[in-house]
Amino acid sequence: MDAFAVSLGVSAAKKGLTSKQTVRLSLAFGFFQFFMPVLGWSAGLRILVHIQAVDHWIAFGLLCLVGGRMIGGAATTRNEKAKENCDPTSGWMLFLLSIATSIDALALGLSFALLGQAMLLPAVIIGFVAGAMTALGARLGRFSGSISGRWAEFFGGLVLLSIGVKILIDHL
Repeated sequence: MDAFAVSLGVSAAKKGLTSKQTVRLSLAFGFFQFFMPVLGWSAGLRILVHIQAVDHWIAFGLLCLVGGRMIGGAATTRNEKAKENCDPTSGWMLFLLSIATSIDALALGLSFALLGQAMLLPAVIIGFVAGAMTALGARLGRFSGSISGRWAEFFGGLVLLSIGVKILIDHL
């Protein structure tokens, strides 16, 4: 659901994503949702104590960073051409969003290791569903993208901040 909400907000802020951007976002989110539980499971008990203590803060910080940038971008008077050149579906922004939406999957993998459960099939399912939900969010965001660009960007940033706060509340 985090991947869905983030892709919806990004798509709305960009007034819709191209097919290429949607595929890039879906593949990145799906891959990270697959990879992070496998990584967590592989790490097992060695780092469980350290990650459990801070995973929600890492996700919160990353989501606040990206969400704050979106809200700040909506508030500034940069010209629309410069905003159009900012692409959250590539580069560091895509990497940060992918990490932020999948950090809880790392903890899930650690939990599976503690329970002695296999992780590969669940990780494949998680990755596939996250990728599909990302694509759906990007497509639905196209319809909300008809809202004024600034308001959509502001709303997208609020969605990211809200997800960050929800992660904190759930873990505290």
